[in-house]
Amino acid sequence: MTAPNKVTVLIVDDSPTMRGLITAALRRDPEIEVVGTAADPLEAREAIKRLNPDVITLDIEMPNMNGLEFLEKIMRLRPMPVVMVSTLTQAGAEVTLAALEMGALDAVGKPSAGVTAMEAFADLNERVKVAARSRVRARTPTEPTRPREGYRAGRDHVLAIGASTGGVEALVSILSAFPADCPATVITQHMPATFTRSFAARLDRVSAASVQEATDGAPLTPGCVYLAPGGAAHLEVTGATPRCRLVPSDLVSGHRPSVDVLFSSVARLGRPMTGVILTGMGRDGALGLLEMRRAGARTLGQDEASCVVYGMPRVAFETGAVERQAPLSRMPSAILDLCAAPGVAGTVI
Repeated sequence: MTAPNKVTVLIVDDSPTMRGLITAALRRDPEIEVVGTAADPLEAREAIKRLNPDVITLDIEMPNMNGLEFLEKIMRLRPMPVVMVSTLTQAGAEVTLAALEMGALDAVGKPSAGVTAMEAFADLNERVKVAARSRVRARTPTEPTRPREGYRAGRDHVLAIGASTGGVEALVSILSAFPADCPATVITQHMPATFTRSFAARLDRVSAASVQEATDGAPLTPGCVYLAPGGAAHLEVTGATPRCRLVPSDLVSGHRPSVDVLFSSVARLGRPMTGVILTGMGRDGALGLLEMRRAGARTLGQDEASCVVYGMPRVAFETGAVERQAPLSRMPSAILDLCAAPGVAGTVI
């Protein structure tokens, strides 16, 4: 019988070795109980009915039905927290990003050459516990958002966005509504290093704006969006003519790249700016967004009802960093209104 308040987990992977390694990693945490394992989605379907786990860890390449097909069925028929455990090659990153868009909450890489299971799964326990506390909804088909016509951003305006858990889906929703003449935009999304290039390419495909992984020295240009590379450095914006700067330094607010670092750098620019904090666990971004607001920025936070995890936006709101909150569905219009050139008609949130 499961102890009260423990997070129960079902492990779904076709490899007995991998099931054993994931089980061993999770059992190191007294707050987690592995209640079952399954070798394929057919076994997993029966195990879910029988065990009713709080969280599933899910492989992608499996017999009988691949992980993406199974994830789609889960999110449509019985929404629940899912953490993908996959190979983080470039091809694996593409598929895993598709899973995150479909509603998976997080992704962890499998052990590979030069990476032990202990290293690969070092924070798997925390990710599983965050997933268990997240808000998961049924996936429903939605009409693609059309970019606003006749929009012009303020030429000197800088838009900074921070996100974590649930941010992949949120950013796709927001940037797909951005026009080609969007404000110069910088984004820090907590994400493994192998994911950010693929994610930038995915955002570029769905957005009328030009989206790229940020490089050191890249000038900020209206109509362009710059995504912080994962893992090795923080993204800052500096200079009288703003440019991206990648700073390889220690973790800040528990992360690298850190939303706080990005927001703090934008606050120092001395030009029109807007800061937006989206769904995510923890408090990264709250202090930096407060700096931006005190420096004259307009600031927005995603509201609780539309967040996968109302952590970062909640802390930012409670500290006074958030001027207004908006649901994800209205966030693109809210952002564009605040960044519009004088005389460009907008909407009211």
